[in-house]
Order: sequence, then C-alpha cells, then structure tokens
Amino acid sequence: MRPIIWFVLLFVVAVVAATTLGANDGLVTFYWNGWRLDVSLNLFLFLLVGTCFVLVTVIQGIDSLVGLPRRAREWRVARRDRTAQAALRDALAQYFGGRYTRAQKAAQRALAIQADTPEIAQDNEFTVLAHLLAAGSAHRLQNREFRDAALRQALELARRTASARSAEEGARLLAAEWALDDRDANRAMELLDELPQGVARRTHALRLKLQAARLGRRPQDALRTARLLVKHGAFSHGAAVGLLRSLASESLDVAHDADQLRRIWGLFDAADRRDPFIAARGATRAADLGACEDGRAWVRPLWDQLDELGWDERCVIAGAVVACVAGLPLDWLPRLETAAQQFPNDGAVAFATGCAFAERQLWGKAGVLLERAAADARLPNAFRRHALLTLAEMAARDGDAPRAAQRYEAAARVG
Repeated sequence: MRPIIWFVLLFVVAVVAATTLGANDGLVTFYWNGWRLDVSLNLFLFLLVGTCFVLVTVIQGIDSLVGLPRRAREWRVARRDRTAQAALRDALAQYFGGRYTRAQKAAQRALAIQADTPEIAQDNEFTVLAHLLAAGSAHRLQNREFRDAALRQALELARRTASARSAEEGARLLAAEWALDDRDANRAMELLDELPQGVARRTHALRLKLQAARLGRRPQDALRTARLLVKHGAFSHGAAVGLLRSLASESLDVAHDADQLRRIWGLFDAADRRDPFIAARGATRAADLGACEDGRAWVRPLWDQLDELGWDERCVIAGAVVACVAGLPLDWLPRLETAAQQFPNDGAVAFATGCAFAERQLWGKAGVLLERAAADARLPNAFRRHALLTLAEMAARDGDAPRAAQRYEAAARVG
C-alpha cells in the first residue's frame, strides 16, 4: 500500500511541476562589477534548491564529525548499561534456578560494572535490586555476614530516592522472612513493626507477622493477625476455621490462673466465643484452673442450641460440660434432662447428662444414660471409658462387686 501512495504522490508532483514550470518564461538577472548574467527562473530555482541541499548536507556532516566523540562515549555507556542489565537478569534467572553461588557472582558483576561507569552509577533502583539478589543468594548459602552487609547497603541506597521506595519495602519484607528462617522471632517482629501502615497490612506482611507471632509464642498477636488474614481472604474457609480454633486454643492454654483466663476470654470476638470447639476448650481450661462456674457459663449458650450443632460439635460441648460438672447447680438439671429427651439416640448428650446426674447423686437416671453412652460406638474412647468407670463406681457403691468388675474390665478393653 505504501509504494502505491508514493507512486501517486510522485505523479502529483510531476503534474504540478509541469503545470507550474512548463510555461515559465521568467528570467533572473545577476549584476556584478559591470558584468551581467541572465538565467532562466527554472534553472535558478533548481540551483537554489540544490545549493540548500548541499549546504544542509555539509552542515550535517560537520556536526556528525564534531559530535563523533560524544556519540562514541554514549555508545560505550549504553553498551556497559546493557551488559549490567544482562548480568542482573542472569542473577535473577540463576537465583530462581537454585544456583545461588552463580546468582551472587552475577549480581556482584552487575554492581561492579555499574560502579565503573559513572553515567549509570546513579541508578539507585538497579543497585538496590542487585544488592537484594546478592543478599538473597547469600542467605540461601548460609552466609549471614555477607547477607546482612548487602541488605544494609540496599536499605541505605533505597532511602536516598523515591523511585526505590518499593525496593526498600521489599528489602524489609525479605529481612523479616530471613529472620524467621533464622528462628529469630523478635527480630522479625521488629522489622515488621517498622513497616509503613499500608505495607504492614499486605497479605504477605501479615503472613510473616503470623509466623513470627507463633514462633515467638504470642498467641494473642497471632490470633489478631489471623483474623486480618481471614478478612483478606488469605485462607480457604476450612483452613481459616481450623487456624482460628488452633490459635484460640493456644491463647487459652497460656493462662496460668482463672483471672488471666477470663481476660483472654474477654478479648475473643463474639464469633470465637460462639464457636463450639473454642468454647469447649475454654471451659475445659477453666475446669483445670478451678473455675468450673465460668466454664459452664461459656458453654451454656451452645448447650441451649444443641439442635443447631453437628454431631462432632455436640460431642465437644458434652465433654466440656462433663469437665465442668463439679459443683453443678440445680438449675442445670432441667436443661440437661430436656436435651437428653430431645436427643434420645445421641450418646454424647446422654454421657454429659448421665455424668451430671451422677454428680448430683441421681443414680437411677445416671445409670440409664451412662449405659446408653457406653454402648454408643461413635463416642470417643475416652468418653466411653469414663462412662464405664462411673458405672463401675456406682455398682461398687451398691455392693454389686461382679457388676463392678465387669464394668472395670469393659473400661480396660476400650482402646
């Protein structure tokens, strides 16, 4: 298409020239020191255009000749810049390929080329990235001294220019990740706390903070960070629920007395307190610390909503009720009996209700319910064993030694 357009333009120029200059009879006269020269106007125009073309060509030639050293210097700088960029790309490729020694050497080669070329030495972003690659390779090679030195240089250079701000953020996140690899939770938390607020709320930074909190045995910090990650969609639903339950359990386990346990429980979100597994863990821990009343108060809302819980959730709530059965008040008995009637085939509910009746010395009702629980093969072995041992104690109290021995033997056989 382009040749056709040029061909049409050439015809247009030829037609215009023929129309304009074909019938041009004008003359141009030059006078010089008594001499006179007459030339046609067409010849004058052609000579004028040719002279201008020659002058422009001569000027361009002189300019090219004069600027040759400058262009040669620019070419050399561009060549060294391309070489440095190629070395940096090679370092990156070697790093991702697991060849950390080669990656470190390639990064140092890029830095050496840049240092020997003043024209590109001011590219701080390039320098920071090269230092980070060298530091990362040294970290993989367990060369912590070189890694820390390269990291310090990268951070110092990143502070000097706004264009390297993202590289500075990356350097701090890498430093925190390396501190975690070194099992230095305090150092990792310090580095993460120094991050700007916007960077600190990024998913990767929160993941690192979660790891540092768990490594430093700070379950409360870990739980708060995990909640932020769940809001960011960093985990699937199942993984998020499991993680929050695990961290909440760790928080409850660090309590050394009932007052501390109550403070930790008060820091939980309402969703955590409504979780059957977390509530059961808190109640069990409260029973261990002699605060059975608090434990019963924590599981009571869930016990009143057993119809909304799954079987495994009813199982853990029943275990928590049994753990807090000491000193059970009378107002719990109607609640327990109603649940046993509502779930006549649920061994977990029968187990919790039977243990509660046994605590209140209602032996007849307790025996029926505990027999039902001991016969439920779905129950955890610990629950069945506990039910059989309680039945054996009841039989021994009634003086039925053969029945007591039979229950003790059955309890021993439970795996």
